[in-house]
Amino acid sequence: MAGFGFDAGALKAAGQTGDMYVVVQVVLTEKFIGTGSGVSSLTNLQRTINDQAAKGYRLHTISTTSSGSKGFMGGDKIQATMVFEKVV
Repeated sequence: MAGFGFDAGALKAAGQTGDMYVVVQVVLTEKFIGTGSGVSSLTNLQRTINDQAAKGYRLHTISTTSSGSKGFMGGDKIQATMVFEKVV
């Protein structure tokens, strides 16, 4: 089951059109069984960064927080909070 993970997707703060900064949070998970991030988690993170870049934003800051286990045979969840800055 290498690389098997569950993602909650990306959450974006409510904002206004034309905001100079955008805050996005992506939930990354460890593999269902074993250790190491699931490939789907990294793909989700990469997609989020590329989506914001296509909108004219660059990654300004990223921080991660571990939120513990999901329960029976579940891996740890890591929340990546990113701040994107509009390129002017």
